[in-house]
Formats: sequence, structure tokens, C-alpha cells
Amino acid sequence: MKVKGFKILIAEDEAVISMSLVAMLNRLGHQVVGKAKDGKEAVRKAKELNPDIILMDIKMPDMDGLDAAKEILSVKSLPIIILTAFSQPELIEKADSIGISFYLVKPITEKDLMPAIRLAVSRFKELQVLQREVGDLKEALRARKLIEQAKGIIMEKEGLTEAKAFRRIQKQSRNNNIAMAKIAESIIIASRILN
Repeated sequence: MKVKGFKILIAEDEAVISMSLVAMLNRLGHQVVGKAKDGKEAVRKAKELNPDIILMDIKMPDMDGLDAAKEILSVKSLPIIILTAFSQPELIEKADSIGISFYLVKPITEKDLMPAIRLAVSRFKELQVLQREVGDLKEALRARKLIEQAKGIIMEKEGLTEAKAFRRIQKQSRNNNIAMAKIAESIIIASRILN
């Protein structure tokens, strides 16, 4: 089964390995948009070329692959596959903590590369969904806390029950077409100003 073609940046300081990767990726239907010979160049090209995936060697001059990956991921979210001749547990642990999507041990074959790309993209997409869900949950929790605080202010200032205070916020939200959390935030701010 052929994977959808991706725009790929290769960061590899060994020219023979880099050329081999280009050939394999082309046969697999991907487009190599650029090559970097060191970590600093990889960071620069990742910003310039906007690849879908990066294949990154760990041991490179100037800046190693893990530091380059960390810098790239701090600016842009994308799958990064680490290529290395080393399978030391501490490197794997560091790669995982940075957010590396996949780890391939050299020598790399086309047979290894195809599933690595597919799994890296799949893992990356799953992580994106989880991050969005966590963000949504955090926002829902924040909204709930604001609404609870605003209800308390209304209940205290106007002597209303909790249900009536909630309905008042809800009505203001509906009438003004503004999220309840924003209405609650306004109530809290106004209460602080007036006190």
C-alpha cells in the first residue's frame, strides 16, 4: 500500500546516506524539498521550506539532531523521524521527551522507511488530537470556574439562588451572542472595579 506523498526535509551530514534516502523517498512517492548537512541548517530549512516531515540524523556538526529537533518543534509542530547508528536508551528517552515521532537505526532500508513514515505521521496526528482535546478540556474547566465565580457574585449582590444567577448569565450570553465564560469574566472584572 502506497502512502500519500509528503514533502520531506533530510538532515544528514553523510552525503552517501543522504543520496540514498532521497532515492528511497522518491521511489516511495515522496518529495524531498531540501537537504541539510548540520543541525543549524536543518532548523533554518525547516522554517524556509515548510516540510511535512523531517528525517534527522542525531550526530551532526554544529548542532546535533536532537537539539535541532527541539528547536524546530518549539516553533512548528510536525513529525520528525530520528536516524541514528546508536540505539542507546538515554538517546531514545531524550528523543521521546522532545516529541520525536519515530526512531530508525541505521542502516535504513526502503522496507524500514515506509512504515516509519506511516507510523510517524499516525503518531503525530494522534498527538495533535490529544493536545486539542486537552486544550478544550482546559478551556472548559476555565469557563466553568469563571461561571461559578460570577454566579457567586450575582448571588451575593442580588440575593438570587444559584439557578437564577446561572440563568441570568445564560440569558446575557444568549442576548448578546457572547460566550458565557466571557460574560462571567466581565461580571468578575466589574465586581473588582466596583469594590
